[in-house]
Formats: sequence, structure tokens, C-alpha cells
Amino acid sequence: MQTTHAPAPLIASDRIEGTPVRRPDGSRIGRIERLMIDKRTGQVAYAVMSFGGFLGIGEDYHALPWGALKYNVELDAYELDITEEQLRNAPNFPGDENFNWSDRDWGQRVHDHYQVPPYWGY
Repeated sequence: MQTTHAPAPLIASDRIEGTPVRRPDGSRIGRIERLMIDKRTGQVAYAVMSFGGFLGIGEDYHALPWGALKYNVELDAYELDITEEQLRNAPNFPGDENFNWSDRDWGQRVHDHYQVPPYWGY
């Protein structure tokens, strides 16, 4: 008798890093570079996505609210339903280590842009 197991609901963060981000049609947008986790609640707040560039040169970064992404088993990727124009108009993320992640005004603009409630309001 063979036993099958349901997929585990938890995943290690290093398994998420490098995962593609795709549109519902399967076209590639970018890849997840890192996760930003709220220290107090342990909740994933953002996935930092890189896109563009070549071999790491000229890449841009976007902080995507975790609630805007959903894992698509068929694509083996995180799915983000966004147009090229919406991506170009998304709030900026400089990608540097000294970025102020606690800036709630910036965070609210990001969550409004992706039309998901802010993680601190859950």
C-alpha cells in the first residue's frame, strides 16, 4: 500500500529565493531575491523581486506585498497578475541595504498599487 502525502504548507525561505514570478499566462516577470519578514509577528511582509538586466547588471527591484502573490503549481512559480505598465508605475525600491522598511507611507503606496491590504492590518 502506497501512502501519498499532501504538499507541505510550509517552505524554507531559501527555497523561495530564486523562484520565478510569472503572469497568469506564464510569461516571466522576474524572480524572488529575498523575503522581508516582520520581526515582531513573523509574518512575511514583502518579496523583493528582481527583473530586467543581464547577468545581474542593470536589474531593477520591486517590493511586492506578499499578499499580492500566489503560488501556481502548474507554473512552478509565484503568480502576479500585473501589466507591464503597472509594473513600470509601481512604487520605487532602491534595492540597497539601508532602505527604511518601516516607512508606512511608502508601504501604504505599495499595497495600494497592488490592491492588497497592508500586512500590518491583518
